[in-house]
Amino acid sequence: IQLDSSIHPFNLIHPSIYPSIDSVAESSTGCLMGYMLGKAEGEGKLWHGHVSAVTVAPQYRRLGLARTLMDDLEEKCVSVYNNYFVDLFVRASNTLAIQMYEKFGYRCYRRVLGYYSGEDAEDALDMRKALPRDVQKESVVPLDHPIRPEDLEW
Repeated sequence: IQLDSSIHPFNLIHPSIYPSIDSVAESSTGCLMGYMLGKAEGEGKLWHGHVSAVTVAPQYRRLGLARTLMDDLEEKCVSVYNNYFVDLFVRASNTLAIQMYEKFGYRCYRRVLGYYSGEDAEDALDMRKALPRDVQKESVVPLDHPIRPEDLEW
């Protein structure tokens, strides 16, 4: 598996700053099948789990591995960190990933204009899933306007 090129180097050192919620899936022969990098961050009602990356090797896709990795993160966010919600950012053009996250219960909370920079610059969708601590589901009420990266809270 190649490291996702859109992962900012900061996300590779985040365990030293934020509580880490990482998972690795290996085959019975020890081959890396997939991984998930996550963290817990925020304050108050913005205390949440964040998915920095979830990647599954091509030969192991469509087996439910991404769901297993996400379920693992969500379970830790509930039982260990008592988060209000989980969020992730996805390229607005990545319809397959968006559909997958929607199947997992995530909804678009807001659009972040120009979140991804470089040659393939584009907007991101900030997708969220409320956890049991957010009884009123306040964390997932969609914003009615886009924001810029500098307006992100975390």
